Amino acid sequence: MNLNKFFRRIIFYLLALESRLVIWKYKPKIVAITGSVGKTSTKDAVYRVLSGEYYVRKSEKSYNSEIGLPLTVLGLPNGWNDISIWLSNFLKGLRLILFPSKYPTWLVLEVGTGKPGDIKRTAGWLRADAVVVTAIGETPVHVEFFPSKQHLVEEKSELVKTLKPDGVLLLNADDADVLGMKEKTKGRVFTYGWGPADIVASGESIHYDSVGIPDGLVFRVDANGKSLPVEVDGVFGKNHISAALAALGLATALKLNLLEAVERLKNYEFAPGRMRSLPGAGGSLIIDDTYNSSPLASYAALGTLGEIKIDKTSGRKIAVLADMLELGKHTEEAHKNVGEVARERADVVISVGPRSKAIGAEHHFSNSREAGEFLKTFIKKGDIVLVKGSQSMRMERVVEAILDPTVDKLTHLVRQEPEWLKRA
Repeated sequence: MNLNKFFRRIIFYLLALESRLVIWKYKPKIVAITGSVGKTSTKDAVYRVLSGEYYVRKSEKSYNSEIGLPLTVLGLPNGWNDISIWLSNFLKGLRLILFPSKYPTWLVLEVGTGKPGDIKRTAGWLRADAVVVTAIGETPVHVEFFPSKQHLVEEKSELVKTLKPDGVLLLNADDADVLGMKEKTKGRVFTYGWGPADIVASGESIHYDSVGIPDGLVFRVDANGKSLPVEVDGVFGKNHISAALAALGLATALKLNLLEAVERLKNYEFAPGRMRSLPGAGGSLIIDDTYNSSPLASYAALGTLGEIKIDKTSGRKIAVLADMLELGKHTEEAHKNVGEVARERADVVISVGPRSKAIGAEHHFSNSREAGEFLKTFIKKGDIVLVKGSQSMRMERVVEAILDPTVDKLTHLVRQEPEWLKRA
């Protein structure tokens, strides 16, 4: 271990200790969110609803790791490989402990897991006022690092143990594994989803602007004896509806004004790369879903692509799908299954990466840069292009290649930090 890495390890430990002391001192209420799909979208929706009533801080980007949580609690940036930033972070954390400071009344924390024991080590010390479990799916991401899917489910359920006795557990009722976690608490449980649940969505449809371009989604929510229309601009997909339902479920549990909560969700800040609508070059439209990928998320994204109305005489539905990683023995079958769905939902299927060969696409490329160069001359006016892949496939490069030049890529695309841009 080199000296720089050694000092970082020490500072990571100290920052984790500082974060616990800060929570002990300021006693913020905590919402902790986990799941295999939709954590970040749910975090953003919950933040938007709560921030209308309280002083709230949320995890930046996808800060959900052993160091990401302390950084969020302390309100500090990622130092990456710069030891001076980490030292500065430590001093700022110390100042927060020693001197009075205005501190958020709520923290909205995203909690991830990559291998057994992660949640207990990362977030086992939390005492959450609310825990949200989004969705896990049949073949979830990271499953290759667990003996079985059930072991991964058990790992996710570790977060439920952090609930305070009077806390509230919000569960996605559409996922049987998630719904089963209601047996792990004696506290209040609220369920959300499309079927029988406390907060129910119905009547989903894609919203189109005055010239017929899809620009968002609309649906209806039934909760607490009320039925309200919900409109969310700038994104597509059931994952955003599920995120909105979780946020509205928390609003219901906290007895906030549901109508005001719905209004806040119409235009809230979305994280890049999560089914986000972006103008493409030459009059095309991009559905940017490049943050990460899994079979469940791919099915959902392709389902949305299939639902969008398009004039077949002037445009095509194009699905650009890269490798889904960390699926272990399920890898080939999962890609084949996604390929079958893609051919049903898209006019053209393009695959990227060695694993995605099993998709059986008309066009295949070894990496995102090759695919981006091809698409520059392939897309035309009226095309709708869905771009999706696991994080390390760097599919944001495809989006960048076909993005309308007037759009600022630094604010609209994922992984635009200098540390990411330096990587191959």
